[in-house]
Amino acid sequence: MDEFLARLRNFDIQIRKAVNSQMRGSFRSVFKGTGLEFSDLRTYQYGDDVRAIDWNVSSKGHGTFVKVFREEKDQTVFFVVDVSASQQVGPQHRAKLDATKEVCGVLAMSAIREASHVGLYCFSDQKERYIKPSNSMKTGYQLIMSLFKLQPESTRTNLADALLFTLNCLKRRSVVILLSDFIDQGYDHNLKALAKKHDLVVIHLYDQREINLPRLGIIPVHDTESGQTVWLNTSSVSFRKHLRDTFQQNQARLERLCKQFNANYLALDSQEDFVPKLIELFRVRKY
Repeated sequence: MDEFLARLRNFDIQIRKAVNSQMRGSFRSVFKGTGLEFSDLRTYQYGDDVRAIDWNVSSKGHGTFVKVFREEKDQTVFFVVDVSASQQVGPQHRAKLDATKEVCGVLAMSAIREASHVGLYCFSDQKERYIKPSNSMKTGYQLIMSLFKLQPESTRTNLADALLFTLNCLKRRSVVILLSDFIDQGYDHNLKALAKKHDLVVIHLYDQREINLPRLGIIPVHDTESGQTVWLNTSSVSFRKHLRDTFQQNQARLERLCKQFNANYLALDSQEDFVPKLIELFRVRKY
């Protein structure tokens, strides 16, 4: 646990230095909501969202005015984390789930400082862990400890049910950070509903073995979620192309879906240094 926390603090420091030096901003930008509490009116400027125009005031003939909003003081950040068996893919020292825990952990540390309420839902095809959003420091560190210690009871995935649970348990608009490898089907409708109701950030974790398998000839491959073992010819050109094309098509579909409903999308290789990409995510969400 001490080693895990030390890594999180190191990532946290790296990101904070970049945020402070490059962006002159704060972590709050990644957790902000949109147009939440009316504050004031100002004159329309080129590039403003036309949806923010106050037509009642503008119709009086003194110019075009837009509404200015400020962030809610009680912002909620809710983490939805896939801990199914497909997340165990990768080298023994760093599976996708390890990277997922680190990314979630460092964002949670930031959220504890910057947001009023932080909560967590870990899922497979059932509820593995649920921490109700709370504004206490104790809850924040309980969340990080739960991530580190979690041993999932089920191997399967049901992303649609996890999204539905999130929709039902969050009654007010929140920042929802969804971390998964998205190896599932039938979740599109619930993802759209979540993106419409909340400020959604989708973090897609993957491993290079899901795109480019090593050339090992004909080998048995065990599916930990279904429990089945199949024999695959990893040297087959057509099989390798099909594997790569399937991943790229699914990734493009997910990214397109997020873009359509104004959700942030970030793809992370579980073996890469994720700090630069998180910094870029913060930069994008700041504006």
